[in-house]
Amino acid sequence: MKLWKKLTLGSTAILAAMSLAACSNNSSSDSSSSSSSQKANLTLWVDTEQVPYYKQIAKEFTNKNKNIKVRVVQSPNGSANAKTDVGKDPSKAADVFEVPNDQLGQMAEAGYINPLSPAATKDIKSNYVSEASTGVTWKGKIYAYPYAQQAQTIYYNKSKLSANDVKDWKTLTSKGVVATDFTNAYVMWPVFFSAGTKLFGDNGQELKGSTFNSAQGINALKWYAAQKSNKGVMQTSNALNQLKKGNAQAILDGPWNAANIKKILGKNFAVAKYPTIEVGGKNVQMEAFLGIEGFAVNSHTKNAKAASDLAAYITNKKSQLIAHSEAGQIPVLKAAVNSSEVQNDPVAKSVIEMAKPGNSVLQPMLPQMAAFWNGAAPLISGTYDGKIKPAQYKAQLTKLQKAIEKK
Repeated sequence: MKLWKKLTLGSTAILAAMSLAACSNNSSSDSSSSSSSQKANLTLWVDTEQVPYYKQIAKEFTNKNKNIKVRVVQSPNGSANAKTDVGKDPSKAADVFEVPNDQLGQMAEAGYINPLSPAATKDIKSNYVSEASTGVTWKGKIYAYPYAQQAQTIYYNKSKLSANDVKDWKTLTSKGVVATDFTNAYVMWPVFFSAGTKLFGDNGQELKGSTFNSAQGINALKWYAAQKSNKGVMQTSNALNQLKKGNAQAILDGPWNAANIKKILGKNFAVAKYPTIEVGGKNVQMEAFLGIEGFAVNSHTKNAKAASDLAAYITNKKSQLIAHSEAGQIPVLKAAVNSSEVQNDPVAKSVIEMAKPGNSVLQPMLPQMAAFWNGAAPLISGTYDGKIKPAQYKAQLTKLQKAIEKK
């Protein structure tokens, strides 16, 4: 899972240089990248566990671009903290870095990144799944090269629960135990979406577009509170451990933990889209947050053209399939999504199903998301624990909505 002031925008010279960047993500170009005649030394930031295979991808890139050298190193504090790490000193940050889409708006406003070239923008809109291109779009412009989609699914022990059992929350929690974390807003907030509320409007970019301070929002809080007495629901900050011990037969988790879950469950491993839940007297789809992982180009780089070429290359079909095989990343390039490797992967199929509208909602990119994460977690956990009483629900929702609407 990848979660979360103001500088002037990068120089027009850098933006102009980026607009010349050739795009190599085309679905027909597994490994092509226009060879650059200009010498450049680039640094690429990725998460620790990704360093080995991105070194392999970067080596292939430099073989095609003899004048460019690429140093692949781990992000100082992980891609989840990209905005903070780059913001410390953009001039010393990597030329290309991994970033989750919910930080793109903040980074664009701060001037850390610039819009992609017209050619790259056209390619991403044409050849990537719509959720991916939308996910890296801020105020009508694309700011990163997307490479993976992340939505939580339900993983379960198929020797204890059947595929039908996990389709509905009531059935699931009556026949087994599902472990989850009510202190984690990323995991639990989407119940508000199931209840019919919005977070920053339809596109996640409207400051005054939230509607959870409503009867529907109260229904979501009632659902959290009801789970405290549900014997089939376990509150834990380490669901994997509870699954391993056999205390839980199902967990809500993302593709980033699929490999670990497979090791725990072995031949009994199974995965599916989220179940339906009853909220406000209606049986509705339990939703999740959808995150899009991408690579952005530092607006302060001295090698904008080469950096853009690198970002395009490491998100092409071949690179996305390497990331899938090595780390279970779920591709977003249509050609990669439709490959046999991805289509035959049950985790990928479940994530792709969850990524569809009605099953998940893209993480908003407004800078106010920082205030949202800070306020949403205690609201959910307090309601679940019973520390926040029904009579306080409306006031607490009002408090959070006001907090996230501040400029």
